[in-house]
Amino acid sequence: MSHSINNRHFLLRRLHSLFGVAPLGFFLMFHLWENSQSRFGAEHYNEKVVGFLQGMNYLPFIEIGLITLPLLFHSLYGLLITSEMRPQPQRYPLLHNRLYLLQRISGIGILLFLLLHLGGTRFQTLANPSLSADLFGHLQTLLLQPWILWLYIIGLLLSVFHLANGLWGFCITWGITTSPAAQRRAFILFMGVGLLLAAIGLHGIWGFIHPAVSL
Repeated sequence: MSHSINNRHFLLRRLHSLFGVAPLGFFLMFHLWENSQSRFGAEHYNEKVVGFLQGMNYLPFIEIGLITLPLLFHSLYGLLITSEMRPQPQRYPLLHNRLYLLQRISGIGILLFLLLHLGGTRFQTLANPSLSADLFGHLQTLLLQPWILWLYIIGLLLSVFHLANGLWGFCITWGITTSPAAQRRAFILFMGVGLLLAAIGLHGIWGFIHPAVSL
């Protein structure tokens, strides 16, 4: 029985790790790129970006099958992992333990941010479809409120850290980086990716607030 339970946990942890990269990691990168188009102004964002996405074939199936269901599994199983978390300073270096703890904390923070983000965008546009016609203006109105702006910045930084650190952990979990030297190189690489994604995300937020002076 215990062997079967261990095998099930092993498989679920692998799926949790995999879903964090594909499709969720890819979706986060796409979403940051999508929002970075705010720098071209409201007309471009509403017509070229939002209009294109809303006109995609099978969009509900894509959103449910490739985003919602993987996100639910990744989030719920992540909460289970967090509830069973035990630091192991004797087995793992201090940095590993700290990053593992930060990964779990950032995951909880992201869940709270998603409730705000979805409540202010998706659920509001479902309740009031006219907001979809000018999603740029709606997001701009939200982000011009300082407390929402800072929550979005924090949510963005938590998300890119979670992805970058998750990519590093993914390479270790799946046996891609096995030596300490390879893991150090991967850590530097993925933290660099995280900084790049953070810059793209912050530029997108800036574009909603100051579209006329965006680069």
